[in-house]
Amino acid sequence: MYEKFGQFIDGKWQQAEKKETYDVINPATEEVIGKASKASSIEVQKALKSAEKGLEVWKNTAPWQRAYIIRKIADLIRERKDVIAKWLTLEVGKPLAEGAGEAAGAADIFEWNAEETKRIYGQTFQTRFPETRGHIYYQPVGVVAALIPWNFPTLLAARKISTALAAGCSVICKPDVITPGSVMELINICKDAGIPDGVVNMLSGDPAEISNELMESDIVKKVSITGSTRVGKIILKKAAEKVQRVTMELSGHSPFIVCEDVDINKVADIAITGKFRNNGQVCISPNRFYIQESKKDEFVGAFMERAKKLKIGNGMDEGVVLGPLSTAKRLEEIEKLVETTKKEGAKVLMGGKRPSGFNKGYFYEPTFFDDVKDDFTIMKEEPFGPLIPILTFKTFDEVLERANNNNLGLCSYLYTNSMEQAHIGSEKLESGTVAVNTGVVAVAEAPFGGIKQTGYGREGGSGAIKDYLNVKYTHMGLKI
Repeated sequence: MYEKFGQFIDGKWQQAEKKETYDVINPATEEVIGKASKASSIEVQKALKSAEKGLEVWKNTAPWQRAYIIRKIADLIRERKDVIAKWLTLEVGKPLAEGAGEAAGAADIFEWNAEETKRIYGQTFQTRFPETRGHIYYQPVGVVAALIPWNFPTLLAARKISTALAAGCSVICKPDVITPGSVMELINICKDAGIPDGVVNMLSGDPAEISNELMESDIVKKVSITGSTRVGKIILKKAAEKVQRVTMELSGHSPFIVCEDVDINKVADIAITGKFRNNGQVCISPNRFYIQESKKDEFVGAFMERAKKLKIGNGMDEGVVLGPLSTAKRLEEIEKLVETTKKEGAKVLMGGKRPSGFNKGYFYEPTFFDDVKDDFTIMKEEPFGPLIPILTFKTFDEVLERANNNNLGLCSYLYTNSMEQAHIGSEKLESGTVAVNTGVVAVAEAPFGGIKQTGYGREGGSGAIKDYLNVKYTHMGLKI
């Protein structure tokens, strides 16, 4: 399946010179999907030279022409959404419908940035001197290294590639070894849309080796990464050596706060969709459930009733909502966290094991915990799976303090019909995004990113393109 792709350098697909490959595993069957090309230093250096050459072409391409090509990428993604969805099901394990939704989101991001391409506005201002003028304008930062995770490979590649292209930058993207195919499909769409040679490049292979070599190069001027906080800190240290610009969206551990004045069934519907999308392997997945005391039993009952109806299985099968976890390692980590949570004193209300009837695949049941305390491991470490710790609170001030007692700050969820609590909560919750009475936060038109140890910089919205641009100020004398 990967033979027609390989490494994408200077506008062409090519196999690695050393002919090395690695296996890509289907998490639902544990079978090898295929062997993907593994880049060596030879391909990294080729890609760097290609991107350097492509930058000169692309930054001098008129914004309206850039916008036309970026919009065409969006159109082609929509045409090929079923192909992309299949890749996402095979590699990530998510159901086909989820994969199609991710493809649609990727297309929206390219469409948004196609329009942003035309709106890189500068500024002219009066200086303190009558005979001079001040001019501010923006120029592409240069070659961008885009480091893409496995959980939403198409969507997150789209965020990085489209924003770089809109700004006039060239890009070298590196997909995770778990999910190279869906990114390869996206790169192929870029090629078919008419991206000039060298503007978009892709390297597939060992993440650490490729990332290190890219960041050691003077050619790379900016790095965009979505990943864990641990990896983000490593990247940040490497970037410091070259003073490379960095946008990073790292781990999250989102609180989900339910106040007593809401319709519990409506909130349970939101919780089901939010928690079990991609089987909980989402950076903005609700992970810490705080329910006001008087509504705890009603919420848990409604939530569990819905969770019991979720069909577990291969995402290729009709009606499946919960696919597998991504890897055997991810499954082992979930099992370990469940045992730790039980040892610390939590009670398992539902799940807590692999589902019966599956001889293959990295499947795990939705798991609800009661009697959880704030100092439990599951409340400090991002579970990244279908685990639901339930806690209660008495007062609104109390739950805000507890929700903020975490070093991660990507997203928070709040459900209340009190306008006072809605406004105060949205202001005081310590996260880069807040969802009040909705489950949706990650959309193309809004800035997405976190605070604290979740990183900095934003993807999406009208401000994201600024992270890919250098600001230039010119003080212009009218005569001399």
